[in-house]
Amino acid sequence: MPGELFCATRTALPVAVVGLGAAATTWGEFAAGTRGWPLAIDLAVVVAGCCLVPVLLRRPAATTLVITALALVSPAGTPAASVGVLHTARTRPFPVAVGVAAVSVAAHLLRWLWRPLGGLSFWWWLALLVVAHAALLGWGALAEARRALIASLRERAERAEAEQGRRVAEARAAERTRIAREMHDVLAHRLSLLATYAGALEYRPGMPAERVSEAAGVIRLTVHQALNELRDVIALLREDPESEGTDRPIPALADLPELVAESRSAGTVVDVRDGLADPAALPGTTGRTAYRVLQEALTNARKHAPGQRVTIALDGTPGTQLVITVSNPLTDRAMSSVPGTGTGLVGLTERVRLAGGRLDHEATAREFRLHARLPWPA
Repeated sequence: MPGELFCATRTALPVAVVGLGAAATTWGEFAAGTRGWPLAIDLAVVVAGCCLVPVLLRRPAATTLVITALALVSPAGTPAASVGVLHTARTRPFPVAVGVAAVSVAAHLLRWLWRPLGGLSFWWWLALLVVAHAALLGWGALAEARRALIASLRERAERAEAEQGRRVAEARAAERTRIAREMHDVLAHRLSLLATYAGALEYRPGMPAERVSEAAGVIRLTVHQALNELRDVIALLREDPESEGTDRPIPALADLPELVAESRSAGTVVDVRDGLADPAALPGTTGRTAYRVLQEALTNARKHAPGQRVTIALDGTPGTQLVITVSNPLTDRAMSSVPGTGTGLVGLTERVRLAGGRLDHEATAREFRLHARLPWPA
């Protein structure tokens, strides 16, 4: 309904303008003494011009040429021809509009030969026609340029809004990925320790009371540590972990002895071949990424190869690379009490890539090997 009303208004206004202009021109001719067939022709042109305006809005160039033919025989066709030239300049390429305007000027000049204006010479009539049609062409071209500019600005605004929406969606997805990675790195290690101690209590019901109490204490301590680390992760995600003024400890490669001690207390034999002179000299990002690599490797070993020896080899110097190699024998026993989803290594690979390094892992017939290289600036 609103669209139909807009279309009706859009058509009625030009018809009214043309009708009033043609009627005023015809009244002027009548007042100047025009009678008989010339007056009848003027009245017919008024009606024909008003009827052609709706067609003019759809096909401006061709319809304007038809109306120009009416202006050739009657001054009453001039208002409709002027509207046609203006609309053609607004909706058609400029060369087409210039051609239509030239035909209109020629038609009006030819009309002067048999219906001249009293008190106006041919040259003044020619100058008036050229100036008037040039003004119509300029007005129409300016209106079209303004419309195109507004459309371009609207398109840019819509594109910018869509781009902003896309960036917001990407930022949200990146934040969700970051949260998932941090949760996995922190909680998977603690939960695997819990599963190991809980599995020992389940499969060895005849353990001495002292050992049961010791295992329960370790479970309680591990749960407490997991809760603390969960709070640390949440706080870490709310601000930049490298920002100044934070007193929260951030895991780094220098914390490897504690990580190895936890795994050994859970029954995993861990051999460390440390070829690093000063692990504390590693940059914050590199040290933290290296810690997460080793944490994930030990967690996977406990989950998928319980009871097997894990070998960790560290090498590198400032100005080269930090090289981490973790390997453990494979086992056919399905003793894992914590099911794996396979996403840990995927997230770890992405973490190492973001730190500027590379992570590879492979499973041979006898062992599983994880190999990581991280940049170590001088």
